[in-house]
Amino acid sequence: MRRVYLYDTTLRDGSQGEGISFSVHDKLKITARLDRLGVDYIEGGWPGSNPKDLEYFQQVRELKLSHAKVTAFGSTRRAGVKPEEDANLSAIIAAGVQAVAIFGKSWDLHVTEALNVPLQENLAMIYDSVSFLKSKGIEVIYDAEHFFDGYKANPEYALETILTAERAGADWIALCDTNGGSLPHEISGIVTKVLSLVNVPIGIHCHNDGDLAVANTLAAVQAGVTQVQGTINGLGERCGNANLCSVIPNLQLKMGYNCLDAEHLRHLTEVSHYVSEIANVTKANNQPFVGQSAFAHKGGIHVSAVLKNPKTYEHMNPELIGNKRRVLVSELAGASNLQYKAQELGMKLLNNKEQNRKIIQEIKRLEYEGYQFEGAEASLELFLKRATGEYQSSFSLESIKVLVEKRGGQEMLTEAMIKLRVGERVVHTAAEGNGPVNALDNALRKALEECYPFLKEMHLSDYKVRVLDEKDATKAKVRVLIESRDTSGSWSTMGVSHNIIEASWQALVDSMDYAMMRQMANEADEEVVLKASQG
Repeated sequence: MRRVYLYDTTLRDGSQGEGISFSVHDKLKITARLDRLGVDYIEGGWPGSNPKDLEYFQQVRELKLSHAKVTAFGSTRRAGVKPEEDANLSAIIAAGVQAVAIFGKSWDLHVTEALNVPLQENLAMIYDSVSFLKSKGIEVIYDAEHFFDGYKANPEYALETILTAERAGADWIALCDTNGGSLPHEISGIVTKVLSLVNVPIGIHCHNDGDLAVANTLAAVQAGVTQVQGTINGLGERCGNANLCSVIPNLQLKMGYNCLDAEHLRHLTEVSHYVSEIANVTKANNQPFVGQSAFAHKGGIHVSAVLKNPKTYEHMNPELIGNKRRVLVSELAGASNLQYKAQELGMKLLNNKEQNRKIIQEIKRLEYEGYQFEGAEASLELFLKRATGEYQSSFSLESIKVLVEKRGGQEMLTEAMIKLRVGERVVHTAAEGNGPVNALDNALRKALEECYPFLKEMHLSDYKVRVLDEKDATKAKVRVLIESRDTSGSWSTMGVSHNIIEASWQALVDSMDYAMMRQMANEADEEVVLKASQG
């Protein structure tokens, strides 16, 4: 298996994506996680551009990395300035890194119009910068910016820029599709030409403006490059960079290249989620390989086939990259979906075919009414266990009253009054909130936490409302989706009604009920373990 080196630029190029901002602490955490994954190079930032990156390079020295080389990024010297007097190059040296990626212009258009310097001066800037950094004992990766556009416009000059970097001692030359507009066959042909002329190893750096960054990266590797640059989840400026979460499994599992140890590869999905959380961005469920829906099956015929042989509808084993198969239960569900979901939940509902048929029909009716169980699996589990008698709620509603009052220019006040039957007791509580749903949530908690104190650890982490019949305007039916979280994880529940308060109440009740059901299961497991330990 030919070795392909991974160069991650999430912390630098990825942070240039719209809405992405990493603190120094964020960058240090991601660095440590990428090192454990087995990435070879981690581009931490541009020390000459801002104080945050300067601080990062000071603090990253304290991390005990086991594999990765932290890399600084920067540009060639300025025109007419000696390299030893260039502030950018001095900042790179002061960063104290083992390796640096330094970019220079390969497209004559950029040289004459963006830099506004003679073509020969640009070559001198490349040579002086690379040779100066090499004289300091630093590994130099020369990023040939806009190389593919430059080659298509003026191949002789584009090639001369990278040959200049090679003569200056560059350890790597990375060919950049900076505008992201090249096609795979163009990448392959140009890389092949470059490899026939240079002796240093070649890397590839693709942007995704044509939605081809991954395909272009794979084409470049197939043509002979041995370093791939990209970001986790494809973060980056404009349309993003080559997504390493797709590049890595394609190279290793489908094309036979060696990027990561197999054990490390199993953490790829986890790393993808980790970076999304720190970046505070919602990861697309349908992201290939590592997305929540990447191996999700909904159609009954598909599920039936997958249960017999996963290869029928899966292009690879999801566990190899730390993902998992999911079977969704919806209006498209059949007996196979229900069977799989029951096995997943540890339920015994498979012996009664008539009962199962009624359950499927009820699910389809509810989905027709606007429920969407695939997005609220906690509500689905509760529905199935209630339908089969495996679970009964620990509380029931006697009455609800919600008061909303606004006087003059004052803020609107909301109060919810709830009467619940909790076991043999009737609990009557009231609570205020900044809106009807918040007031209901507060009152429900107040009623239940005395009997179930573990609910204090639970909180609502997300609340979404979807209007199902837009044409009905304010009379429209709505679907409310609530995500709740505690110290052990998160779960989603939902409610559907023409009344948004009713829909919210349904979702809130399911959320509390699910927490109780899970707590009861944990206590039962602990009791079994205790009895076993006592002999």
